Amino acid sequence: MRFMMLLPAPPEPLEKLTAAPNKEIVLAMRKYNEEIKKAGVLLLAEGLHATSKGFRIRVTGGRKIVLDGPFTEAKEVIAGFWLIQVQSKEEALEWAKRCPLPENGLMEIRQVFENTDFPPELQEKKTGA
Repeated sequence: MRFMMLLPAPPEPLEKLTAAPNKEIVLAMRKYNEEIKKAGVLLLAEGLHATSKGFRIRVTGGRKIVLDGPFTEAKEVIAGFWLIQVQSKEEALEWAKRCPLPENGLMEIRQVFENTDFPPELQEKKTGA
């Protein structure tokens, strides 16, 4: 089972935070990343740039409209993520609990769809040698 652990941006807009993040949190996150990597659970972990460097695409009336950042809705902004592969939801929860979140931090954990989660008629057929 794969799970994505999403780290929402802090309530302050990313553009207003200091250029240097909290050293203790960064070092704790690096230690956590090494621990989860050594356990063979981590598939991918990344932090994301501020929304001022991003864009969104909205479909309106059949047209795709590009919206450049920054985006002010901090509650909708993801600061980083981990993609892990574990045996159960409970194991994903245990790894999430170990993450060194800052005070008032928040993390959202969501299971990633697998091919077998879809009905047979929507499953991708495997091609093999």
